[in-house]
Formats: sequence, C-alpha cells, structure tokens
Amino acid sequence: MADRAGAVMFKGNPITLGGPEIKAGGDAPDFTAVDNGLQPVKLSQAKGKVIVLSAVPSLDTPVCDTETRKFNQEAGKLGANVEVWTVSMDLPFAQKRWCGAAGVTAVKTLSDFR
Repeated sequence: MADRAGAVMFKGNPITLGGPEIKAGGDAPDFTAVDNGLQPVKLSQAKGKVIVLSAVPSLDTPVCDTETRKFNQEAGKLGANVEVWTVSMDLPFAQKRWCGAAGVTAVKTLSDFR
C-alpha cells in the first residue's frame, strides 16, 4: 500500500495517508465490514446494486445519529436496487441497539471495529 505524504492538512500540519487516492466517479475499493449478526459483508457482494456509503465515527453521537436517521428516511424512496450502508466503529451489538432505539430499518449498519 502506497503512502501519500502530505495528502491532507490537520491544524496546519501535513498528514500522510495510506492507500491510493479515490477519485470522484471511480470505483470504490472492495472492503469487508461486520454486520449486526457478526457476519462479514464485502462491498463486492453487492454487484449490480447502487450502494450509498456513509462513514461515521459513532452512531451514538448527535451528528452521526441525525445523518443516519435522515438516510433512513430517504432510503425507502430510492428503490429496490439501491442500498444505503452506514459504516461506523461501533461494535455490532451497539449498532443493533441503536437501530432498534432509532427505528432505523432501511439503512444497513456495518462495523469497522476490526
């Protein structure tokens, strides 16, 4: 994996990022995350579908909660060939609890805790 030195700035300091730059309109790289049933899910398993990816630090924070609830409201309007996946660092058990409490059923939550 190639490092990109100084790819972004944080508080005025250059930060090195790992991996290739993802360009708008390009294919997303395949990845594996864990669903609420502790099963691995790969992006490549969704071939033929449009996947809207949302990455958040934690569903238990106000902005991430609001964002995911809004995606849930809109996801039902997108049709059967479109899925919304929200990836967070929350454990699958916490994601399942949050989805139940928030009434989120149209967004697939995936954990990147590993």
